[in-house]
Amino acid sequence: MTAPAAEPDLSVVVTQLLKGVLYQDTHDRQWRQLLALQAQVRDYVRVIGLTVFIDESEGYAFLQSRPDLEDEEGPAIPRLIPRRALSFPVSLLLALLRKKLAEHDAKDGDARLMLTREQIVETVRVFQPESSNEARLVEQIDTQINKVVELGFLRRLKASGSVDTFEVRRVLKAFVDAQWLSEFDQRLAEYAGTLSGGEGR
Repeated sequence: MTAPAAEPDLSVVVTQLLKGVLYQDTHDRQWRQLLALQAQVRDYVRVIGLTVFIDESEGYAFLQSRPDLEDEEGPAIPRLIPRRALSFPVSLLLALLRKKLAEHDAKDGDARLMLTREQIVETVRVFQPESSNEARLVEQIDTQINKVVELGFLRRLKASGSVDTFEVRRVLKAFVDAQWLSEFDQRLAEYAGTLSGGEGR
């Protein structure tokens, strides 16, 4: 006799969201529960000053601070999701990865974008100032890659031999939107000018 399906558990879904981005491909059970409990989840997190962003087509969801809180009168609700100030090099890497994702979506039927460490290094190197210390430059880019992994926009996959491979997580699309991307060439020119001026070394 087949056991009855477990009832969706609000606490499980909210706890997973509070830990970070919830992905359909890695949190299948919680994802299905989130879709079944959307209204309850929104009501619950609203009380603590949050809202839930769900992209069913891309398969991810995350919590963010309610934008209307700054306009409300009365005692302020402490911000649970802090604003993160990103360094210039990390911002540049995120922008380049977002452009890679857009190019991938335009020409490839595979939903997942995989990049090797060497491919990421070469993508970023173009926008780095001239350096006589190649090892130090690569070390700096590795530090930026690790930060983006920590932020959840890259996922490190098991190494195949000596090759480090990463998946660009599609949640990046929610943070670097299409409007921003449409101005990307102009922004890259500004980045290049800033780098040539010595910032980000």
